[in-house]
Amino acid sequence: MRIAMIGSGYVGLVSGACFADFGHDVICVDKDPAKIEALQAGRIPIFEPGLDALVGDNVRQGRLSFATELAPAVAGADAVFIAVGTPSRRGDGFADLSYVYAAAREIAGAIAGYTVVVTKSTVPVGTGDEVERIVREAAPDADFAVVSNPEFLREGAAIDDFKRPDRIVIGTEDARAVAVMNEVYRPLYLNAAPILVTGRRTAELTKYAANAFLATKITFINEIADLCEQVGANVQEVARGIGLDNRIGKKFLHAGPGYGGSCFPKDTLALVKTAQDHGAPMRIVETVVAVNDQRKRAMARKVIMACGGSVRGKTIALLGLTFKPNTDDMRDAPSLSIVAGLQDAGARVRAYDPEGMDQARPLLNDVTYAQDAYDCAEGADALVIVTEWNAFRALDFARLRKVMSEPVMVDLRNVYSRSVGERHGFRYTSIGTA
Repeated sequence: MRIAMIGSGYVGLVSGACFADFGHDVICVDKDPAKIEALQAGRIPIFEPGLDALVGDNVRQGRLSFATELAPAVAGADAVFIAVGTPSRRGDGFADLSYVYAAAREIAGAIAGYTVVVTKSTVPVGTGDEVERIVREAAPDADFAVVSNPEFLREGAAIDDFKRPDRIVIGTEDARAVAVMNEVYRPLYLNAAPILVTGRRTAELTKYAANAFLATKITFINEIADLCEQVGANVQEVARGIGLDNRIGKKFLHAGPGYGGSCFPKDTLALVKTAQDHGAPMRIVETVVAVNDQRKRAMARKVIMACGGSVRGKTIALLGLTFKPNTDDMRDAPSLSIVAGLQDAGARVRAYDPEGMDQARPLLNDVTYAQDAYDCAEGADALVIVTEWNAFRALDFARLRKVMSEPVMVDLRNVYSRSVGERHGFRYTSIGTA
């Protein structure tokens, strides 16, 4: 199959590279000349484990290429995937669809022969209808179908998620489009990946419902963690106790400083706005959004209390800045609120992250960046684990104790146990234990 991927950001680049690895002929298009130049030179603009090798292999095999011109890529394509950004719109929090609609208009002028236009971007219910209207208005004689095919990729594990998906959702009422999409995903036949064919609006809503549900699980266990701290229970054991129930499941029950990233914050907010606009408000999701926002700032207060109620003039070392490990993504990362809260309270902040410091620098002011975890801890009055990178899972506590000014550790990811911290002479604070 010949595939044009419009947008070479996270979703577009991962999807394009994986489709090429399936054996399809893929052209990734982006309007940013610098990004395309970097990709053509083998420089990957995002950090995702294994992506650089996957892109390089498929470029060498001639199945994957990059371009700034959309029209030639679309004209030769069986399927055109729209994978542009849909950030939260300033003012009302609704998804900004301007990039999607601009892509649709440009695609309309380049369609040649029957073409399936696929919205891979996360878009609110009804967006596919508008994309179809735009293309039809711009090219009345075009032979095409618009399909919703939402992505379900986890940053840090995106390649495996794409190649071994829990499910593939295809939203369309067009039989020819179903046939094309089945051919696009035919290489996954041996993996027995379930393909769910639905109406287009159903597919669009499925993506938002999935992310909102997972965000709700995270927020639920975070509130249970707060209760555990007050009543003398252990949230990790509670999570295991409920997660062994197959109706609940163990995933997304890890208490921490709140969710962040490119998906959950904007998708929950977009779902709330969509529901309000249609007179069906989602009170649970509204509360999830509010509680998560408050929690991030509350983590700074937790650090302050661990330091005796004041951090003025103290040096606080943060290990991890990205919203999760194995990514350089700083979007809505809890660290942003934590740093702001600590600085507002008069603290000096040092930080180290294996991959995220370049992305963090434009977002954080007056932060000193370290070379490694021990350099970060040098002279610190408290050490805070914010992101559970593997590099932080086997720290040398004796070495930390030697270089720090005060033996205070705040573990916001429950990487260690209280007994480990206290055995090495640390005043240890975690999430969800008394």
